[in-house]
Amino acid sequence: MPKRLGSGAKRSFSVMAALCFATTTVHAADGSTLNSGDTAWLLVSTALVLFMMIPGLSLFYAGLVRSKNVLSILMQCFALTAVMSLVWLACGYSLSFSDGSSFIGGFGKTFLSGVTTASTRADCPTIPELLHFAYQMMFFLITPGLFIGAFAERMKFKAILVFSIVWSLVVYVPCCYGVWHKAGAFLGLTGVIDLAGGIVVHITAGVAALVACVMVGPRVGFPHGQFMPHNLPLTITGAGMLWVGWFGFNAGSQLAANGAAAMTLVVTHLSACAASVVWMLIEWVRGGKPSALGIATGSIAGLAAITPASGKVGPIGALCIGSLSALLCWLACAKLKKKFGYDDSLDVFGVHGVGGFVGTLLVAVFGSTAFAGGLGDFSIGKQLMTQLLASIYTIVLSGLASYAILKVIDLTIGLRISPEEESMGADLAEHGETAYTH
Repeated sequence: MPKRLGSGAKRSFSVMAALCFATTTVHAADGSTLNSGDTAWLLVSTALVLFMMIPGLSLFYAGLVRSKNVLSILMQCFALTAVMSLVWLACGYSLSFSDGSSFIGGFGKTFLSGVTTASTRADCPTIPELLHFAYQMMFFLITPGLFIGAFAERMKFKAILVFSIVWSLVVYVPCCYGVWHKAGAFLGLTGVIDLAGGIVVHITAGVAALVACVMVGPRVGFPHGQFMPHNLPLTITGAGMLWVGWFGFNAGSQLAANGAAAMTLVVTHLSACAASVVWMLIEWVRGGKPSALGIATGSIAGLAAITPASGKVGPIGALCIGSLSALLCWLACAKLKKKFGYDDSLDVFGVHGVGGFVGTLLVAVFGSTAFAGGLGDFSIGKQLMTQLLASIYTIVLSGLASYAILKVIDLTIGLRISPEEESMGADLAEHGETAYTH
């Protein structure tokens, strides 16, 4: 039997435990208060959002393409992580999160000019501004990462890089500036609700995905060829990583370690669960068998839909949003795409675009205090109109800008690889490598 600790030892351990778990505050040079708990949570959340891109999204998409294109997907996600981070440092952060015009920010914080370890922002004074910069950088780099799935297996690598950089500065930055920096003052609207990116991330990327897959054109042999996923275990693994990372994506967007972040985490999880089950049941009833791909896709639809609403809805609202998003996203992927014949390779528009739109609208209903668990003190009708107009403005901006940018790229360096290169596979054609040797 081990010896029992004496009272002195017990007190020593108690003091050490208290020091380990205490949340402390320190005063920055400008008089603001940094909170160690908030800072720690945002440090973790930043890592979680990066985890969504590499390896989460990378593996999710890589498993869905044919084996001859898996490295191209991994390369695109990895390269965008690096390139977009540098763009964010150079001008993206400044244009998104410093005061400027009514449409876009200024250049006062390019290359983090004037930002020190003691700097904070007025809207999140308990965390260092450097951490805010890093956290928001992850959103900036993952957004173009989403739309590469729409034109997977056929777009030139250099065209993807150019499109992602220009599109992000022309589309993402103004949306981020109005919705987040200007606190919902977006293109003449006020009070737009979007906690973590239903508008800024999912609608913008979803619309860009649709425009791009149409302009690049379908894969050779579409729709009658065989385009089966080459490695579903990779996809399911990636989906699981995305689910975990989404806690940092949504709950981290509260920019504090508090009860609001806890509720955001809970509703994020419940929406994903509800959407997974509904998608599984749809396939089970219609096809006789539930698929692993279906349940994974359903989870992503539920996560995308709850993203804008996660700061306002309660558990019941999350179940409703998750369930409705699964149904509507399934219809977009299984019916709408077939009806109009566009080759959205990995269903980016059907999942992220439709899911983001559904959640952006439904926050006005399920996020109101008039609904069980709703936290928003607003009129459902008025807020619904605000959310609808914000969505329409975003669709128009992303759609027109995407078309113009892609048109210029097509006329200069070209959008897609040749049919011979496509037959060979983008891995060899674009990168001179193969994923598998057998």
